[in-house]
Amino acid sequence: MRAVIRSAVCQRAGWVATGRRVLAAIGVSAATFAAGPALAQAGADEAALARVIVAYRSGAPTLREHPWQRGATPLAGRQAVIARAQALSRRTGLALSAGRAVGDRAHVVAARGIGAAELARRLSADPQVEYAVVDRRRRALQVPGDPLFAQGPALNAQAFTGGPVVGQWYLRAPDEVFRSAADVQAAWIRSTGSTGMVVAVLDTGVLPQHPDLQGQLLPGYDFVDDPLNSFAGANDGDGRDPDATDPGDWITSAENASGPLRGCGVSNSSWHGTKVSGIVAAATNNGLGMAGAVYGAKVLPVRVLGKCGGYDADIAAGMLWAAGIDQPGLPGSATPARVLNLSLGGDGACTRFYQDAIDRVVAERGAVVVAAAGNSVGRAVGTPANCKGVIAVAGLRHAGSKVGFSDLGPEISIAAPGGNCINIGVGEPCLYPLLTTTNTGTRGADPAGYTYSDSYRFTVGTSFATPIVAGASALMLSVRSELTPPEVRRLMQSGARPFPTSGADNGTDPTPVGLCRPPDNNDQLQCYCTTALCGAGMLDAGRAVALAATSPLARPALLTTSPVAGRNVDLSATGSLPAAGRQITAWTAASLQPSAAGTVVVRLSVTDNTGLSDAAELSLAVAAAPVVPVQPPAPSSGGGGAASVTWLVLLALAAAALRRSNRPCHSHSARRP
Repeated sequence: MRAVIRSAVCQRAGWVATGRRVLAAIGVSAATFAAGPALAQAGADEAALARVIVAYRSGAPTLREHPWQRGATPLAGRQAVIARAQALSRRTGLALSAGRAVGDRAHVVAARGIGAAELARRLSADPQVEYAVVDRRRRALQVPGDPLFAQGPALNAQAFTGGPVVGQWYLRAPDEVFRSAADVQAAWIRSTGSTGMVVAVLDTGVLPQHPDLQGQLLPGYDFVDDPLNSFAGANDGDGRDPDATDPGDWITSAENASGPLRGCGVSNSSWHGTKVSGIVAAATNNGLGMAGAVYGAKVLPVRVLGKCGGYDADIAAGMLWAAGIDQPGLPGSATPARVLNLSLGGDGACTRFYQDAIDRVVAERGAVVVAAAGNSVGRAVGTPANCKGVIAVAGLRHAGSKVGFSDLGPEISIAAPGGNCINIGVGEPCLYPLLTTTNTGTRGADPAGYTYSDSYRFTVGTSFATPIVAGASALMLSVRSELTPPEVRRLMQSGARPFPTSGADNGTDPTPVGLCRPPDNNDQLQCYCTTALCGAGMLDAGRAVALAATSPLARPALLTTSPVAGRNVDLSATGSLPAAGRQITAWTAASLQPSAAGTVVVRLSVTDNTGLSDAAELSLAVAAAPVVPVQPPAPSSGGGGAASVTWLVLLALAAAALRRSNRPCHSHSARRP
């Protein structure tokens, strides 16, 4: 089954996988938009061509026999992948085609005449394979001196040269109306993005000609690669190359009816990556258009989505490249990113493949991964936002309640403005969209159509809440580069503002807004967030950056090298860091004695000389206590057995004592004459 994620809600006129219920979720009449075919969950290309990602075990003979060396030419890397696929084909008896490499131990293989799930199962049985997973499609989720920051005209549907009347409300300080505003303005007092700070936008690519992106983009890379389907999804006639320009992702009715894009839905080009890039780092104080959240940083465009989305293998390869991890057949990134923005995803649990890629970019490169929760109207968080180590972002209405389209669940880290269009009728403007960079072209980019989204051609979705959080993450790293990804998440959560519990309404619907409930198989529209379902609170970029600059960092060090049940587990604070010009003056470390084998969590708290504190937890694997052999009791002499030495000694001593007790007493007698 093809896993898809809903694009920024109603950005694309043709797909309506959740059509009318999503329109209801944002308060727009369904009559406003032309109905289109439902977005299919599986396309003909996947029925005919099974795609699987294979990851080999470390030290597998195939890796030694067909090695890839760092610095090797792209051709050499490609040859190694082909040789590995051929060897796997011989061992399994399956006719496999070699796809692209992902990292140094994984690559794509494809086969016809077999389902993808069955192919993955059979390849997983190979002794050299650590795991094999289906390669699924994912889809996009959708006071400076810049004139559209403060406010702009609510334009009619024939003009797209201004912005919504509320301007860039999502970056300003919160007030009684815009309670979920992220207060990026306050963060700019400390930093607008340090020199060398890079945010990778893994998306549909970018339109580098947009005036508000001029000078903000680094040389990126295009990972959209589907040679087995004649590059139909790529839409640029080729595979991987160093050109991350977005050629457009429109789908015609003919493409939707048959061929590799069948069932993907008729749509115009979304320019999704350009919109996300503008929110992250649009040029600011240039007297033009809008402001970017971290406008002093640069955007690294990484194209991983084309027509009908993109495959897991291409997305993961883009993640590794963006973070600066070498891969067979690819040149290394000259400007690795500290923050990766993933405004994309799909249904289902986090796969081992995605988790491995995320673990590598976090552990090896210290990159912060920020991902959108999804727009399936209050359902479970999608992949990769539900993977461990990710800052998963839910979407909020201007009033601070969960916006109808946003998904939710315990995997969410933080919530940020997602935009919403309430209380409007046909032909009326969207009230609270997120303004950003775009183009008016419906297929290819219109050279005269570089503009901004507005109240009629509006931008809403968790796709656009995510780059606000990615921008805040980059601002935090700009004031303190030594922050680790868990520390960025922890401090951001510590600075979050609490969710409101009143003040939201359903417009003309008198039904009161209730508390959010755990996701199930039903839609869940606007609701009041809880920390169990929408993250730690509402993003406050100003407070997050202040904490990043001033807070001590608790970094627990384990003194007990091999925790064992029944023995003390001790921590040290020696690796903890104070902020510049400050000192850690006190710390407390949990010292515990686990009673049984398993996983335990220990906690370290530190306080500096200004009274600021930080705490961090560490999960430990505890081994079972060693079994002490018990000396069996000595056998008795009964039944003809030999007596023990100890027993014989005791017996002899007892006998001697008895003899002494029976000896007659001696006395002096009178001498006889």
